Amino acid sequence: MSEALKGPDGALRCPWALSTDDYVTYHDQEWGRPVHGDDALYERLCLEAFQSGLSWITILRRREGFRAAFSGFKITDVAAFTDEDRERLLADPGIIRNRAKIDATLANARVLADWPSGELDALIWSYAPDRASRPAPKTLADVPAVTDESTALSKALKKRGIRFVGPTTAYALMQACGLVDDHLEACVARLQ
Repeated sequence: MSEALKGPDGALRCPWALSTDDYVTYHDQEWGRPVHGDDALYERLCLEAFQSGLSWITILRRREGFRAAFSGFKITDVAAFTDEDRERLLADPGIIRNRAKIDATLANARVLADWPSGELDALIWSYAPDRASRPAPKTLADVPAVTDESTALSKALKKRGIRFVGPTTAYALMQACGLVDDHLEACVARLQ
């Protein structure tokens, strides 16, 4: 069931956030907070794809390495990466050196570089469900891994040429970027 639990400061939080200080900070300050801007959303999309099959803490602890390796996730800069940059990334111990995920990150930047400014932001946020239609989850069992909206977002992104973004990754993106607020009802970080 996993209801909200008391953290070291006595505040109730989502139970997943209490295993490390890194998680507490991420949970309290970032997760579920609205993220806008094409580059910022591209970063989150990339990090969620790199997380696929791994724990989020692995990605979170390497985030600065990812930012350094991928030019701060500035779409136009990553779109200009060369084969030499790809080889550099495959050898970089500061990131996850998964060939398919690196290739998708580069290919996605090239696709997005051709989009008008603001289009990625508008597309992703067009799939945000009405908050009033989603009751606050009371336990982790109430939090889905996939929704109709994440499935539709995944299909829309894939149709536009974006790779490595299945419905589960799309939902994780929606959670991380504040399209949905999946903080438990009793959680101190839940937005009202």
